[in-house]
Amino acid sequence: MSIPVLAFLEACPGLGLLASGILLLSVATFLYSEQLLILQQLLPMAFAGACIADHLGFYVGRGFGAKFHATAWAKKRAAQLNRTEGYILNHGASAILIGRFVPAIRSLVPIMVGGSGISKLKFSLIDVLACALWSSALGLLVVGLETLIP
Repeated sequence: MSIPVLAFLEACPGLGLLASGILLLSVATFLYSEQLLILQQLLPMAFAGACIADHLGFYVGRGFGAKFHATAWAKKRAAQLNRTEGYILNHGASAILIGRFVPAIRSLVPIMVGGSGISKLKFSLIDVLACALWSSALGLLVVGLETLIP
C-alpha cells in the first residue's frame, strides 16, 4: 500500500515539493529485492498513485487558475506566467511528458496545465502515457539498484 501513497505524495500539488522521489525509489527497491512485491504488482501501484496526483493537480489548476491570476503574487509575475502558459499551450504534450520526469516541477506542471486551458481529454491521454513511461523507468531503476545491492 505504501507504493501508491508515496507515488501520490511526490506528485501531489503542494506536498510534491516536500516529498522526495528517493523515498519511493528506496521503498520500491527494498520491496522488490526482498521479494515482497514483483514488478507486475509494484509498477501499476506507482502508476496509479502518480496518475491520481497529476489529475488532482490538473483539476486544481483548472478550478483555481483564474483566481490565481488575480492574486498580487501572480500580478507581479504576470510576464513570466504568461510566457510559461504560452509554452504550455504551444508545447503542452512535451511539457506534461518532461514535467513527469523532473522532480522539482513534477507537482507544479499539472496545475499550470490545468490553468492554461488544455482540454481534459488531451491532458488525460498525455498524462497516462507520461505516467506509464515514468513507472517503467521506475521499474528499470528498481531492477538496476536491486542488482547493485548484495
